[in-house]
Amino acid sequence: MLGRQFVREHPDRVREALAKRGTTDVDLDAILEIDEEWRELKARGDDLRHERNEVSDRIGELKQAGEDEAAEDAIERSRELKADLEAVEDRADELEADLEARLLEVPNVPQDVVPPGEDELDNEEVRRRNFDALRDLPEPVVPHYDLGEDLEILDFERGAKVAGGGFYFLKGDGARLEHALIRFMRDVHREQGYHEVFPPIPVTSRSMRGTGQLPKFNEDAYRVGGSEHTDYADDDLWLCPTAEVPVTNMYRDEILLPADLPVKHQAYTPNFRREAGEHGTETRGIVRVHQFNKVELVNFVEPATSDERLEGLVEEAEAVLERLELPYRTTLLCGGDLTFASAKTYDIEVWAPADDMAYGPDRGGRWLEVSSASNFEAFQARRAGLRYRPERHESAEYLHTLNASGLALPRVMVAILEYYQNPDGTVTVPEALQPYMDGQARIEGHEPVGESALGAGDGA
Repeated sequence: MLGRQFVREHPDRVREALAKRGTTDVDLDAILEIDEEWRELKARGDDLRHERNEVSDRIGELKQAGEDEAAEDAIERSRELKADLEAVEDRADELEADLEARLLEVPNVPQDVVPPGEDELDNEEVRRRNFDALRDLPEPVVPHYDLGEDLEILDFERGAKVAGGGFYFLKGDGARLEHALIRFMRDVHREQGYHEVFPPIPVTSRSMRGTGQLPKFNEDAYRVGGSEHTDYADDDLWLCPTAEVPVTNMYRDEILLPADLPVKHQAYTPNFRREAGEHGTETRGIVRVHQFNKVELVNFVEPATSDERLEGLVEEAEAVLERLELPYRTTLLCGGDLTFASAKTYDIEVWAPADDMAYGPDRGGRWLEVSSASNFEAFQARRAGLRYRPERHESAEYLHTLNASGLALPRVMVAILEYYQNPDGTVTVPEALQPYMDGQARIEGHEPVGESALGAGDGA
Protein backbone atom coordinates (compact mmCIF):
# COMPACT_ATOMS: atom_id res chain seq x y z
CA MET A 1 0.00 0.00 0.00
CA LEU A 2 0.98 3.62 -0.29
CA GLY A 3 2.07 5.31 2.91
CA ARG A 4 -0.38 7.89 4.23
CA GLN A 5 2.40 10.47 4.45
CA PHE A 6 3.21 9.93 0.76
CA VAL A 7 -0.46 10.36 -0.20
CA ARG A 8 -0.71 13.45 2.01
CA GLU A 9 2.42 15.09 0.62
CA HIS A 10 2.05 14.04 -3.04
CA PRO A 11 -1.68 14.09 -3.86
CA ASP A 12 -1.09 15.31 -7.43
CA ARG A 13 1.27 12.40 -8.11
CA VAL A 14 -1.33 9.95 -6.79
CA ARG A 15 -4.00 11.56 -8.98
CA GLU A 16 -1.73 11.21 -12.00
CA ALA A 17 -1.13 7.55 -11.12
CA LEU A 18 -4.86 6.85 -10.85
CA ALA A 19 -5.45 8.57 -14.19
CA LYS A 20 -2.61 6.64 -15.85
CA ARG A 21 -4.15 3.38 -14.66
CA GLY A 22 -7.69 4.41 -15.54
CA THR A 23 -8.73 3.84 -11.92
CA THR A 24 -12.06 5.53 -11.14
CA ASP A 25 -13.21 3.82 -7.93
CA VAL A 26 -10.78 5.53 -5.53
CA ASP A 27 -12.00 8.73 -3.81
CA LEU A 28 -8.70 10.49 -3.14
CA ASP A 29 -10.42 13.65 -1.86
CA ALA A 30 -12.20 11.61 0.82
CA ILE A 31 -8.90 10.01 1.84
CA LEU A 32 -7.24 13.42 2.21
CA GLU A 33 -10.21 14.80 4.18
CA ILE A 34 -10.24 11.82 6.54
CA ASP A 35 -6.49 12.10 7.03
CA GLU A 36 -6.76 15.82 7.79
CA GLU A 37 -9.56 15.29 10.35
CA TRP A 38 -7.60 12.40 11.90
CA ARG A 39 -4.49 14.57 12.30
CA GLU A 40 -6.57 17.38 13.83
CA LEU A 41 -8.09 14.94 16.31
CA LYS A 42 -4.67 13.51 17.19
CA ALA A 43 -3.44 17.05 17.89
CA ARG A 44 -6.60 17.80 19.91
CA GLY A 45 -6.06 14.58 21.85
CA ASP A 46 -2.49 15.56 22.65
CA ASP A 47 -3.69 18.95 23.94
CA LEU A 48 -6.39 17.35 26.09
CA ARG A 49 -3.94 14.81 27.46
CA HIS A 50 -1.44 17.57 28.31
CA GLU A 51 -4.12 19.67 30.04
CA ARG A 52 -5.40 16.66 31.98
CA ASN A 53 -1.90 15.92 33.24
CA GLU A 54 -1.54 19.53 34.37
CA VAL A 55 -4.92 19.40 36.14
CA SER A 56 -4.01 16.13 37.87
CA ASP A 57 -0.80 17.69 39.17
CA ARG A 58 -2.76 20.74 40.39
CA ILE A 59 -5.29 18.58 42.25
CA GLY A 60 -2.57 17.20 44.48
CA GLU A 61 -1.13 20.66 45.09
CA LEU A 62 -4.54 22.13 45.96
CA LYS A 63 -5.36 19.33 48.40
CA GLN A 64 -1.99 19.68 50.04
CA ALA A 65 -2.63 23.41 50.39
CA GLY A 66 -6.06 22.76 51.94
CA GLU A 67 -7.96 24.41 49.09
CA ASP A 68 -10.66 21.73 48.99
CA GLU A 69 -13.22 23.67 46.91
CA ALA A 70 -10.65 24.48 44.23
CA ALA A 71 -9.51 20.86 44.31
CA GLU A 72 -13.10 19.68 43.69
CA ASP A 73 -13.37 22.06 40.71
CA ALA A 74 -10.13 20.64 39.35
CA ILE A 75 -11.42 17.07 39.82
CA GLU A 76 -14.57 17.95 37.91
CA ARG A 77 -12.47 19.50 35.15
CA SER A 78 -10.37 16.32 35.03
CA ARG A 79 -13.56 14.28 34.54
CA GLU A 80 -14.61 16.54 31.68
CA LEU A 81 -11.21 16.27 30.07
CA LYS A 82 -11.29 12.48 30.38
CA ALA A 83 -14.69 12.30 28.67
CA ASP A 84 -13.59 14.68 25.93
CA LEU A 85 -10.39 12.70 25.39
CA GLU A 86 -12.27 9.41 25.15
CA ALA A 87 -14.64 10.89 22.56
CA VAL A 88 -11.75 12.29 20.54
CA GLU A 89 -9.81 9.00 20.67
CA ASP A 90 -12.88 6.95 19.70
CA ARG A 91 -13.51 9.19 16.70
CA ALA A 92 -9.81 9.10 15.76
CA ASP A 93 -9.84 5.30 15.90
CA GLU A 94 -12.89 5.20 13.61
CA LEU A 95 -11.23 7.53 11.14
CA GLU A 96 -7.97 5.58 11.21
CA ALA A 97 -9.77 2.30 10.46
CA ASP A 98 -11.63 3.99 7.59
CA LEU A 99 -8.41 5.53 6.30
CA GLU A 100 -6.52 2.21 6.39
CA ALA A 101 -9.37 0.46 4.57
CA ARG A 102 -9.43 3.14 1.87
CA LEU A 103 -5.64 3.10 1.45
CA LEU A 104 -5.78 -0.67 0.87
CA GLU A 105 -7.91 0.09 -2.21
CA VAL A 106 -5.36 2.50 -3.73
CA PRO A 107 -3.13 0.89 -6.39
CA ASN A 108 0.61 1.39 -6.64
CA VAL A 109 2.10 4.39 -8.43
CA PRO A 110 3.43 3.39 -11.89
CA GLN A 111 7.01 4.29 -12.68
CA ASP A 112 7.57 7.13 -15.13
CA VAL A 113 8.79 4.66 -17.78
CA VAL A 114 5.42 2.87 -17.81
CA PRO A 115 3.75 3.90 -21.09
CA PRO A 116 0.26 5.43 -21.11
CA GLY A 117 -2.58 3.30 -22.44
CA GLU A 118 -5.88 1.66 -21.64
CA ASP A 119 -5.34 -2.07 -22.14
CA GLU A 120 -3.09 -4.79 -23.57
CA LEU A 121 -3.30 -3.30 -27.06
CA ASP A 122 -1.28 -0.34 -25.78
CA ASN A 123 1.54 -2.44 -24.28
CA GLU A 124 4.96 -1.89 -25.86
CA GLU A 125 6.77 -4.85 -27.42
CA VAL A 126 10.34 -4.98 -26.13
CA ARG A 127 11.67 -7.99 -28.05
CA ARG A 128 10.60 -11.05 -30.01
CA ARG A 129 12.67 -14.23 -30.07
CA ASN A 130 12.89 -17.69 -31.64
CA PHE A 131 10.96 -16.71 -34.78
CA ASP A 132 13.95 -16.82 -37.13
CA ALA A 133 13.95 -20.60 -37.63
CA LEU A 134 10.42 -21.87 -37.05
CA ARG A 135 9.50 -25.54 -37.26
CA ASP A 136 7.50 -26.74 -40.26
CA LEU A 137 3.96 -26.84 -38.92
CA PRO A 138 1.00 -28.89 -40.16
CA GLU A 139 -1.64 -27.10 -42.20
CA PRO A 140 -3.82 -26.41 -40.39
CA VAL A 141 -2.38 -26.57 -36.87
CA VAL A 142 -4.78 -28.53 -34.66
CA PRO A 143 -5.82 -26.63 -31.51
CA HIS A 144 -4.45 -28.12 -28.30
CA TYR A 145 -7.90 -28.98 -26.95
CA ASP A 146 -8.73 -31.16 -29.98
CA LEU A 147 -5.25 -32.62 -30.27
CA GLY A 148 -5.11 -33.40 -26.54
CA GLU A 149 -8.39 -35.30 -26.67
CA ASP A 150 -7.34 -37.13 -29.85
CA LEU A 151 -4.16 -38.26 -28.11
CA GLU A 152 -6.09 -39.13 -24.92
CA ILE A 153 -3.83 -36.91 -22.80
CA LEU A 154 -6.43 -34.23 -21.99
CA ASP A 155 -9.86 -35.06 -20.56
CA PHE A 156 -12.17 -32.10 -20.06
CA GLU A 157 -15.43 -34.04 -19.70
CA ARG A 158 -14.23 -36.16 -16.79
CA GLY A 159 -12.55 -33.14 -15.17
CA ALA A 160 -15.86 -31.27 -15.22
CA LYS A 161 -17.64 -34.36 -13.89
CA VAL A 162 -15.30 -34.55 -10.90
CA ALA A 163 -14.79 -30.86 -10.05
CA GLY A 164 -16.97 -28.72 -12.34
CA GLY A 165 -16.18 -26.49 -15.29
CA GLY A 166 -12.67 -25.10 -15.52
CA PHE A 167 -11.01 -28.30 -14.25
CA TYR A 168 -9.51 -31.10 -16.32
CA PHE A 169 -7.49 -34.31 -16.21
CA LEU A 170 -4.03 -34.70 -17.66
CA LYS A 171 -3.49 -38.36 -18.55
CA GLY A 172 -0.61 -40.57 -19.56
CA ASP A 173 2.06 -38.66 -21.48
CA GLY A 174 0.19 -35.43 -20.81
CA ALA A 175 0.70 -35.89 -17.07
CA ARG A 176 4.30 -36.95 -17.66
CA LEU A 177 4.92 -33.84 -19.75
CA GLU A 178 3.52 -31.58 -17.03
CA HIS A 179 5.71 -33.22 -14.36
CA ALA A 180 8.70 -32.96 -16.70
CA LEU A 181 8.08 -29.23 -17.14
CA ILE A 182 7.91 -28.69 -13.37
CA ARG A 183 11.17 -30.52 -12.75
CA PHE A 184 12.85 -28.79 -15.70
CA MET A 185 11.83 -25.30 -14.54
CA ARG A 186 12.96 -25.98 -10.99
CA ASP A 187 16.36 -27.10 -12.27
CA VAL A 188 16.72 -24.04 -14.52
CA HIS A 189 15.99 -21.65 -11.68
CA ARG A 190 18.20 -23.54 -9.26
CA GLU A 191 21.05 -22.91 -11.71
CA GLN A 192 20.13 -19.22 -11.57
CA GLY A 193 20.71 -19.10 -7.83
CA TYR A 194 17.17 -19.63 -6.58
CA HIS A 195 16.62 -21.27 -3.20
CA GLU A 196 13.69 -23.66 -3.39
CA VAL A 197 10.79 -23.58 -0.94
CA PHE A 198 7.61 -25.64 -0.85
CA PRO A 199 5.00 -23.42 0.83
CA PRO A 200 1.62 -24.14 2.42
CA ILE A 201 -1.26 -24.16 -0.04
CA PRO A 202 -3.87 -22.57 2.27
CA VAL A 203 -3.07 -18.93 3.05
CA THR A 204 -4.70 -16.58 5.55
CA SER A 205 -6.64 -13.43 4.77
CA ARG A 206 -3.79 -11.45 6.29
CA SER A 207 -1.32 -13.06 3.89
CA MET A 208 -3.61 -12.33 0.94
CA ARG A 209 -3.87 -8.72 2.06
CA GLY A 210 -0.10 -8.47 2.37
CA THR A 211 0.45 -9.08 -1.35
CA GLY A 212 -2.58 -7.13 -2.55
CA GLN A 213 -5.02 -9.95 -3.38
CA LEU A 214 -7.37 -8.72 -0.65
CA PRO A 215 -9.55 -6.82 -0.34
CA LYS A 216 -9.50 -5.87 -4.03
CA PHE A 217 -9.77 -9.31 -5.64
CA ASN A 218 -11.66 -11.49 -3.17
CA GLU A 219 -14.14 -12.57 -5.85
CA ASP A 220 -11.33 -14.17 -7.85
CA ALA A 221 -10.15 -16.33 -4.94
CA TYR A 222 -11.35 -19.61 -3.45
CA ARG A 223 -12.18 -19.23 0.23
CA VAL A 224 -11.95 -22.31 2.43
CA GLY A 225 -15.13 -23.01 4.39
CA GLY A 226 -17.03 -19.88 3.38
CA SER A 227 -18.18 -17.61 0.59
CA GLU A 228 -15.73 -15.16 -0.92
CA HIS A 229 -18.54 -12.57 -0.83
CA THR A 230 -19.04 -12.52 2.96
CA ASP A 231 -16.93 -10.84 5.63
CA TYR A 232 -13.71 -12.63 6.56
CA ALA A 233 -11.29 -12.55 9.47
CA ASP A 234 -7.49 -12.26 9.37
CA ASP A 235 -7.02 -15.97 10.06
CA ASP A 236 -9.61 -17.26 7.58
CA LEU A 237 -8.07 -19.47 4.89
CA TRP A 238 -8.01 -19.24 1.10
CA LEU A 239 -6.61 -21.60 -1.51
CA CYS A 240 -3.31 -20.30 -2.84
CA PRO A 241 -3.93 -18.18 -5.99
CA THR A 242 -0.17 -17.92 -6.64
CA ALA A 243 2.95 -18.85 -4.66
CA GLU A 244 3.69 -15.13 -4.55
CA VAL A 245 1.32 -14.99 -1.56
CA PRO A 246 2.88 -17.54 0.84
CA VAL A 247 6.47 -16.88 -0.22
CA THR A 248 6.23 -13.08 0.09
CA ASN A 249 4.65 -13.50 3.53
CA MET A 250 7.41 -15.85 4.74
CA TYR A 251 9.26 -12.88 6.21
CA ARG A 252 6.24 -10.80 7.15
CA ASP A 253 6.88 -8.49 10.12
CA GLU A 254 10.56 -9.43 10.12
CA ILE A 255 13.72 -7.38 9.66
CA LEU A 256 16.37 -8.77 7.31
CA LEU A 257 20.02 -7.76 7.12
CA PRO A 258 21.96 -6.55 4.07
CA ALA A 259 23.92 -9.81 4.14
CA ASP A 260 20.63 -11.68 3.56
CA LEU A 261 19.89 -9.77 0.36
CA PRO A 262 19.02 -10.36 -2.34
CA VAL A 263 16.72 -13.21 -1.36
CA LYS A 264 15.77 -15.32 -4.39
CA HIS A 265 13.14 -17.99 -3.76
CA GLN A 266 11.41 -20.29 -6.21
CA ALA A 267 8.29 -22.26 -5.35
CA TYR A 268 6.20 -24.79 -7.22
CA THR A 269 2.51 -24.84 -6.23
CA PRO A 270 -0.89 -25.67 -7.64
CA ASN A 271 -2.91 -22.45 -7.87
CA PHE A 272 -6.64 -21.79 -7.71
CA ARG A 273 -8.55 -18.89 -9.28
CA ARG A 274 -12.14 -18.21 -10.30
CA GLU A 275 -11.30 -16.84 -13.76
CA ALA A 276 -12.17 -19.34 -16.47
CA GLY A 277 -14.31 -18.94 -19.53
CA GLU A 278 -14.75 -15.29 -20.39
CA HIS A 279 -12.92 -14.54 -23.62
CA GLY A 280 -13.94 -16.30 -26.83
CA THR A 281 -11.65 -19.23 -27.63
CA GLU A 282 -10.39 -19.16 -24.03
CA THR A 283 -13.59 -20.94 -23.03
CA ARG A 284 -12.08 -24.06 -24.63
CA GLY A 285 -8.99 -25.86 -23.51
CA ILE A 286 -6.55 -25.02 -20.73
CA VAL A 287 -5.74 -21.36 -21.37
CA ARG A 288 -8.04 -20.10 -18.59
CA VAL A 289 -8.76 -22.67 -15.90
CA HIS A 290 -9.59 -22.71 -12.19
CA GLN A 291 -6.59 -24.85 -11.15
CA PHE A 292 -3.13 -24.71 -12.67
CA ASN A 293 0.47 -25.45 -11.77
CA LYS A 294 3.14 -22.78 -11.70
CA VAL A 295 6.73 -22.25 -10.64
CA GLU A 296 6.99 -18.81 -9.04
CA LEU A 297 10.08 -16.63 -8.61
CA VAL A 298 10.04 -14.20 -5.66
CA ASN A 299 12.81 -11.68 -4.92
CA PHE A 300 13.50 -9.43 -1.92
CA VAL A 301 16.05 -6.69 -2.59
CA GLU A 302 17.37 -3.35 -1.39
CA PRO A 303 15.43 -0.47 -3.01
CA ALA A 304 18.40 0.85 -4.98
CA THR A 305 18.74 -2.45 -6.87
CA SER A 306 15.13 -3.32 -7.65
CA ASP A 307 14.97 -1.89 -11.19
CA GLU A 308 18.13 -3.74 -12.21
CA ARG A 309 16.85 -6.91 -10.54
CA LEU A 310 13.60 -6.69 -12.53
CA GLU A 311 15.55 -6.84 -15.78
CA GLY A 312 17.45 -9.89 -14.51
CA LEU A 313 14.20 -11.49 -13.34
CA VAL A 314 12.71 -11.18 -16.83
CA GLU A 315 15.76 -12.85 -18.34
CA GLU A 316 15.54 -15.68 -15.80
CA ALA A 317 11.92 -16.37 -16.74
CA GLU A 318 12.66 -16.07 -20.47
CA ALA A 319 15.42 -18.67 -20.12
CA VAL A 320 12.76 -21.39 -19.80
CA LEU A 321 11.29 -20.54 -23.21
CA GLU A 322 14.75 -20.16 -24.71
CA ARG A 323 15.71 -23.70 -23.67
CA LEU A 324 12.37 -25.06 -24.87
CA GLU A 325 12.96 -23.20 -28.17
CA LEU A 326 9.45 -21.79 -28.13
CA PRO A 327 8.78 -18.52 -30.01
CA TYR A 328 7.76 -15.69 -27.69
CA ARG A 329 7.77 -11.96 -27.15
CA THR A 330 8.22 -9.67 -24.14
CA THR A 331 6.10 -6.54 -23.62
CA LEU A 332 6.18 -3.60 -21.22
CA LEU A 333 2.73 -3.10 -19.75
CA CYS A 334 0.98 0.23 -20.11
CA GLY A 335 -0.67 1.99 -17.18
CA GLY A 336 -4.15 0.65 -17.93
CA ASP A 337 -2.95 -2.97 -18.04
CA LEU A 338 -0.69 -2.75 -15.00
CA THR A 339 -1.51 -5.02 -12.07
CA PHE A 340 -2.86 -3.45 -8.87
CA ALA A 341 0.32 -3.80 -6.78
CA SER A 342 2.93 -3.29 -9.49
CA ALA A 343 4.99 -0.22 -10.29
CA LYS A 344 6.39 -1.77 -13.49
CA THR A 345 5.61 -5.06 -15.23
CA TYR A 346 6.88 -7.02 -18.21
CA ASP A 347 4.70 -9.75 -19.71
CA ILE A 348 6.27 -12.73 -21.44
CA GLU A 349 3.92 -14.15 -24.09
CA VAL A 350 4.49 -17.46 -25.84
CA TRP A 351 3.23 -18.04 -29.38
CA ALA A 352 0.47 -20.62 -29.81
CA PRO A 353 -0.11 -21.06 -33.57
CA ALA A 354 -3.51 -22.79 -33.73
CA ASP A 355 -6.26 -20.33 -32.86
CA ASP A 356 -6.10 -16.88 -34.39
CA MET A 357 -6.78 -13.96 -32.08
CA ALA A 358 -7.84 -10.41 -32.87
CA TYR A 359 -4.79 -8.16 -32.99
CA GLY A 360 -2.62 -11.28 -32.76
CA PRO A 361 0.68 -12.16 -34.44
CA ASP A 362 0.96 -11.31 -38.12
CA ARG A 363 1.63 -14.98 -38.91
CA GLY A 364 -1.58 -16.08 -37.16
CA GLY A 365 -2.15 -17.83 -33.85
CA ARG A 366 -2.21 -15.99 -30.56
CA TRP A 367 -0.06 -14.69 -27.76
CA LEU A 368 -0.45 -16.43 -24.39
CA GLU A 369 0.91 -14.71 -21.30
CA VAL A 370 3.03 -17.21 -19.38
CA SER A 371 4.72 -14.79 -16.99
CA SER A 372 4.25 -11.32 -15.55
CA ALA A 373 7.48 -10.04 -14.04
CA SER A 374 6.80 -7.13 -11.69
CA ASN A 375 8.60 -4.69 -9.46
CA PHE A 376 6.26 -3.83 -6.58
CA GLU A 377 8.82 -1.52 -4.97
CA ALA A 378 7.75 -1.02 -1.31
CA PHE A 379 4.01 -1.50 -1.97
CA GLN A 380 3.76 -5.10 -0.75
CA ALA A 381 6.50 -4.62 1.85
CA ARG A 382 4.52 -1.85 3.56
CA ARG A 383 1.38 -4.02 3.63
CA ALA A 384 3.27 -7.05 4.97
CA GLY A 385 5.83 -5.34 7.21
CA LEU A 386 8.86 -6.53 5.21
CA ARG A 387 11.89 -4.52 6.25
CA TYR A 388 15.67 -4.58 6.34
CA ARG A 389 18.20 -2.65 8.41
CA PRO A 390 20.90 -1.08 6.19
CA GLU A 391 23.25 -0.70 9.17
CA ARG A 392 22.92 -1.92 12.74
CA HIS A 393 22.66 1.65 14.07
CA GLU A 394 20.12 2.75 11.42
CA SER A 395 16.35 2.51 11.39
CA ALA A 396 14.76 -0.35 9.47
CA GLU A 397 13.48 0.44 5.97
CA TYR A 398 11.00 -1.28 3.70
CA LEU A 399 12.36 -3.80 1.21
CA HIS A 400 11.42 -3.92 -2.44
CA THR A 401 9.67 -7.09 -3.61
CA LEU A 402 9.54 -8.56 -7.12
CA ASN A 403 8.07 -11.68 -8.62
CA ALA A 404 7.57 -13.52 -11.90
CA SER A 405 6.12 -16.80 -13.03
CA GLY A 406 8.79 -19.13 -14.21
CA LEU A 407 6.39 -20.22 -15.85
CA ALA A 408 2.62 -20.87 -15.75
CA LEU A 409 2.39 -24.44 -16.99
CA PRO A 410 -0.97 -24.82 -18.80
CA ARG A 411 -0.15 -22.20 -21.40
CA VAL A 412 3.34 -23.61 -21.90
CA MET A 413 1.62 -26.96 -22.48
CA VAL A 414 -0.66 -25.29 -25.04
CA ALA A 415 2.35 -23.88 -26.89
CA ILE A 416 4.18 -27.22 -26.88
CA LEU A 417 1.16 -29.19 -28.14
CA GLU A 418 0.52 -26.69 -30.94
CA TYR A 419 4.04 -25.69 -31.93
CA TYR A 420 5.65 -29.14 -31.63
CA GLN A 421 2.85 -31.13 -33.26
CA ASN A 422 3.56 -33.17 -36.36
CA PRO A 423 1.48 -33.86 -39.50
CA ASP A 424 0.73 -37.41 -38.29
CA GLY A 425 -0.95 -36.11 -35.12
CA THR A 426 1.92 -36.83 -32.77
CA VAL A 427 3.84 -34.27 -30.72
CA THR A 428 7.61 -34.00 -30.54
CA VAL A 429 8.90 -33.61 -27.01
CA PRO A 430 11.22 -30.55 -26.83
CA GLU A 431 14.81 -31.70 -26.60
CA ALA A 432 15.32 -29.98 -23.24
CA LEU A 433 12.48 -32.05 -21.72
CA GLN A 434 13.44 -35.45 -23.09
CA PRO A 435 15.84 -36.28 -20.20
CA TYR A 436 12.92 -35.61 -17.82
CA MET A 437 10.77 -38.14 -19.72
CA ASP A 438 13.33 -40.95 -19.70
CA GLY A 439 14.46 -40.09 -23.23
CA GLN A 440 10.97 -40.15 -24.74
CA ALA A 441 11.05 -38.06 -27.92
CA ARG A 442 7.45 -38.23 -29.10
CA ILE A 443 3.92 -38.29 -27.68
CA GLU A 444 1.90 -40.73 -29.76
CA GLY A 445 -1.26 -40.99 -27.69
CA HIS A 446 -3.10 -43.65 -25.71
CA GLU A 447 -6.03 -45.96 -26.16
CA PRO A 448 -9.36 -44.64 -24.82
CA VAL A 449 -10.86 -46.23 -21.70
CA GLY A 450 -14.45 -47.39 -21.08
CA GLU A 451 -17.51 -48.49 -23.02
CA SER A 452 -17.80 -45.05 -24.59
CA ALA A 453 -14.61 -45.87 -26.50
CA LEU A 454 -16.57 -48.60 -28.29
CA GLY A 455 -19.36 -46.23 -29.23
CA ALA A 456 -21.83 -47.86 -26.84
CA GLY A 457 -24.88 -45.82 -25.86
CA ASP A 458 -25.89 -44.96 -22.33
CA GLY A 459 -28.31 -47.89 -22.23
CA ALA A 460 -25.84 -50.52 -23.42
